[in-house]
Amino acid sequence: MAILCIANQKGGVGKTTTAVNLAAGLARRGKKVLLVDLDIQGSATATLGVRLKENELTIAEVLLHEKQVEHIVRETGWENLFIAPAGEALAAVDIHLASAMARERVLERCLSTVADKVDHIVIDTAPYLGLLTTNALVAAKHLIVPVSCEYLPILGLKLFTETLERIRTRLGAPCDVLGYLMTMYDRREKITSEIEAILQRKFGPALFSQPIRVNTKHKASPSHKKTIYDFEGKSGKGRADYEKLVDEVLERLIARKSAALTASVTAAYER
Repeated sequence: MAILCIANQKGGVGKTTTAVNLAAGLARRGKKVLLVDLDIQGSATATLGVRLKENELTIAEVLLHEKQVEHIVRETGWENLFIAPAGEALAAVDIHLASAMARERVLERCLSTVADKVDHIVIDTAPYLGLLTTNALVAAKHLIVPVSCEYLPILGLKLFTETLERIRTRLGAPCDVLGYLMTMYDRREKITSEIEAILQRKFGPALFSQPIRVNTKHKASPSHKKTIYDFEGKSGKGRADYEKLVDEVLERLIARKSAALTASVTAAYER
């Protein structure tokens, strides 16, 4: 079971689009996937067309009262895809978490009993580095960082990388960067080539090979409560881009698992 966090402190870089379509893509491959909506705007919840009933519990109440996530998991209209929905109360959770015991590990504790019931957990996060996002980074085993092909998101990566290193060092969180994902990719614009060159130079093989190209379908599909797989035809470029991302994510997860197993066997042999 892999916990994947989709995070970047910069807003508007395609985090929710990536979280929703990666989760849906994994579910299409027969994987049982739980999408955890930790964005205070509840965009993933809205995109999947999940309507909350009055007084229905959400991820906010789970974190506030340290209940297990499995109590609020909802089915979606897609086979194998489940969601822990966000509600309006999520906006106030950061403040309450500040006084919680071991406050950075609340989500980790809340996910403990659902972890063996699904193949993957995908966590969508808010566009800021508060306690909600910190909880997601601590709970996750792997991190995917969407980066739009613009100048400002590149500047923000330095702060994000420094924060991630502090979380690893001070909290002992694994949160391995599975990859950096270029989004809003448009080869016709000079800035795209410049950003790609910077990312290649800085992150090399950690950069996913297939970027997510500029596509109006990504903007339109949420309003129709559909993933890119349902909204775009089989030959569509948005669908093709996310299919390739799912391929790469699964390949990298297998490689990480294999490397960890080899390291474990080597360590045991040396002892």
